[in-house]
Amino acid sequence: MRALVYDGTLKVKDVPKPEPGPGEALIKVLTAGICNTDLELVRGYMGFKGTLGHEFVGIVEQCSNAHLKGKRVVGEINCVCHKCDYCRMEMPSHCLNRTVLGILNHNGAFAEYLVLPEENLHIAPGSIRDDVAVFAEPAAAAFRITEQVDINPSDRIIVLGDGKLGQLIAQTLWIQSKNIVCVGRHEWKLKLLHDLGIATANINDPLERGADLIVEATGSHAGFDRALELVRPEGTIILKTTTAHPAAFDMSLPVINEIKVIGSRCGPFRPALDALALGTLEVRPLISQTFELSDGVKAMERAAAPDVMKILLHM
Repeated sequence: MRALVYDGTLKVKDVPKPEPGPGEALIKVLTAGICNTDLELVRGYMGFKGTLGHEFVGIVEQCSNAHLKGKRVVGEINCVCHKCDYCRMEMPSHCLNRTVLGILNHNGAFAEYLVLPEENLHIAPGSIRDDVAVFAEPAAAAFRITEQVDINPSDRIIVLGDGKLGQLIAQTLWIQSKNIVCVGRHEWKLKLLHDLGIATANINDPLERGADLIVEATGSHAGFDRALELVRPEGTIILKTTTAHPAAFDMSLPVINEIKVIGSRCGPFRPALDALALGTLEVRPLISQTFELSDGVKAMERAAAPDVMKILLHM
């Protein structure tokens, strides 16, 4: 089969078609999405080598679960052992022995086929198109925030970053509190949220400090410093950026102001799929361009350009 592989250089090449093991499903990939983590992986993040990609929608071609066979599915990316301490503590996304689709020791979704455990799969609602269903994984990451912190309608929230994930986070948290502003540097990106009724601000605008919750999704190592400036004492900062760039910060500020700093990664698929099906999350305006798998290298280059939002790969 054909796959977009990173092994020190990025190329589309023929690789062996994966064989599912016990409890696993073979999935024919229909569409996959490129995210900032994919771009960071080819810059050295996680030391990954193999087939990239973790956002996908596909058809189950082979599995032991008759209910799944032939169904259109999306999938959770953490493949876990169910035996380690964290799995027994019901924290499977932190499994000590986990592999992660397209990120850690598990070939990913930028390919004609992939393999995942059947337990990772969720049937995509028939009412949503492939180019909407492919947003399930990043939408779930946005909904993870609502699992980690209690949000009141009166909470003042700032989302730093107007990119793909920042947009999904702003839409998700707007469900909980209308007292939210998304801060970015691209007027055309901010307009996408403004058109949905969500307040926005330019990164150079003066911003009122003292927010209850800051979500840092800038994709830059410098975003955390800005979050520390804007959060109130005893407030909360959620970190969503993954970057290969090392960063230093003034450790006294979160101590003196007693700031809660929470890393946030993968989240629940069911509310994400419900929101996509209901239109609570509007993702179609985020799609900038779609490429065929054969043009995968060009697609990755395009995804890194400043004038695009979401790039999709069609298999």
